[in-house]
Amino acid sequence: MKPPLSDIVVLDLTHVLAGPYASMTLRDLGARVIKVERPGTGDDTRAFPPFKKGESAYFAAINHGKESIALDLRGEEDRLVFDQLLARAHVVLENFRPGVMERLGYGWEALHTRFPKLVYGAVSGFGHTGPDRLRPAYDMVVQARGGVMSITGERDRDPVRVGASIGDIAAGMFLCQGVLAALYAVQMGADGQKVDIAMLDSQLALLEHAIAITSVTGEPPRPSGARHPSITPFETFHAADGLFVIAAGNDALFATLCQALRLPLAQDPRFATNLARCENARLLKRLIEAVTLDNPAQHWIDLLQRVGVPTGAIQNIAEVMQDPQILARNMVVDVCDAECETQFKAAGNPVKLSTLPDSPVRAPAPKLDGNRADILRWLSEGSAENRDASE
Repeated sequence: MKPPLSDIVVLDLTHVLAGPYASMTLRDLGARVIKVERPGTGDDTRAFPPFKKGESAYFAAINHGKESIALDLRGEEDRLVFDQLLARAHVVLENFRPGVMERLGYGWEALHTRFPKLVYGAVSGFGHTGPDRLRPAYDMVVQARGGVMSITGERDRDPVRVGASIGDIAAGMFLCQGVLAALYAVQMGADGQKVDIAMLDSQLALLEHAIAITSVTGEPPRPSGARHPSITPFETFHAADGLFVIAAGNDALFATLCQALRLPLAQDPRFATNLARCENARLLKRLIEAVTLDNPAQHWIDLLQRVGVPTGAIQNIAEVMQDPQILARNMVVDVCDAECETQFKAAGNPVKLSTLPDSPVRAPAPKLDGNRADILRWLSEGSAENRDASE
């Protein structure tokens, strides 16, 4: 079976993370992604450590399976090549500051006039509208301004950045969603659309409970460590040898938890409802830990899993990469080098479709400008086909 996007060509002018994350997802779904890079230096992440055999593991993890051509869009010859690519593409992605593509002559309105079916995906710090649209931004800036940092960390401690780059990654995910919706509209007969994604907007979209709490109470939530602000017990607990997590998300699960721990609390008015448990969360944590401190974390994980209470160990990344469930789902894949030998590890594709091949091996990340000859040959063949069809 062909991957669902096997007939889609994506011109990817993006760099670093948000845009390349979106194009990586499109590539995993079968699209052909042609990465248009700056001559000489290419994507910034080519210089990000760690390196293996002179190649960046960071770059390979996000750009495997793509093709690369280096083009200076201010040069006449390279613009001619880019124009030919646009004529063959279904999607163009860019993450420049608003106005850059317009100055180059490749903004949304210009491209839409020339290529009405082309989907134009743009991701930037603050989007293409609003008073701050021209300001630069990185992941940490939007995590801070978007409110995520204000609720991340321990209570009464300094705010901290989320360990993963969710400012970029969330924006990349939303960009991919928007592009897929626009491609579907084209398939149904509509013209192409501009997909405008702001990293700051994407942070707001992640704050489901924080916005609900603030809108009702008038008080913005503060950091609560590992504890969920609206569900209790739903946090880390100490065992004899360290921390583990319990997530009893409703009254039935809490009753099962109490039975497993032999704690007579399920009918106690202080804990009988989720609201009461949230109001008495600190006391409940102490009562639970008075039991869990007697045995190692794995003892409690095994016990709670047997009775169906959601629980788990707090794993480091090395442990995650050896987790049998992760491996069974093909979520750690090998990224090959040009000689088809394993060079790097990367996260697999979490989108599991029944007809989508899910190989444990990914094609290499491209060398800068490494696919120029193949791409130019493809363009030349397309021109020849068009001439033959017109004769």
